[in-house]
Amino acid sequence: MIQFLHVGAECFPMAKVGGLADVVGALPKYQCSDGIKANVVMPYYNNLFNKAHEFKHIFRGSINLGEINHEFQVLELLDELGFEVFAIKIQHLLDREKIYGYQDDVERFMAFQIAVLTWISQKEEKPTLIHCHDHHAGLIPFMMGHCHIFQNIKEIPTVFTIHNAQYQGQFGYDKFNYIPQFNFTHFGLLDWDGKINPMASAVKCAWKVTTVSPNYMEELKQNANGLQHLFTMESSKCSGILNGIDTFVWNPETDKRINQQYKVK
Repeated sequence: MIQFLHVGAECFPMAKVGGLADVVGALPKYQCSDGIKANVVMPYYNNLFNKAHEFKHIFRGSINLGEINHEFQVLELLDELGFEVFAIKIQHLLDREKIYGYQDDVERFMAFQIAVLTWISQKEEKPTLIHCHDHHAGLIPFMMGHCHIFQNIKEIPTVFTIHNAQYQGQFGYDKFNYIPQFNFTHFGLLDWDGKINPMASAVKCAWKVTTVSPNYMEELKQNANGLQHLFTMESSKCSGILNGIDTFVWNPETDKRINQQYKVK
């Protein structure tokens, strides 16, 4: 069976800031209904949803972030969402109430990505395709293709979807040692404008790149917070796919979060 694994920082209804969560929470559900086994892996946050739902432990491992070792767990959500959800739990790093806004967000999402790949590389049944969403998962295509410890998964195709190109996750070379060892001849795949840029790296390294609409894809060639030239150079593997909505969730006839349900008539 074809298996897709979506990797993202948000997924509705587990954790949501914007449209990223809506896509990651809806696309796999409809892929599953079309006969594709689609799952999601995301960070485990110490939020209201996770406190109110049950998880089971399915994997334990450890990663190095520079010189610091972190133990991590992979948890599986026991509630039925129409697809399987896995959460990476790293104490004192990922398991916080908010999704973003911490001074160590670089460390948080680097650890998340390395933990995801460590888990996948040790799984007996590996995904057919890995779909990365926004810069929080942007270094996964590079690490799969070039980091020595992930060479057993380098042939798995990757798709990178850009939901908001204004946030790219750039960080300085003082944190270069967070990335597992690789051949330095591939250093240019990480760099953009003198920094490590996860979004730019994903555009360079992913097998395919998509955005949330055809118009947005064209807009990025004119205004992408400094990446305009990159989108023009990589245009042959880039495409825009118009976002839809999950009409099961966003249905005014059944939505109990509005004061009065209503129909078109």
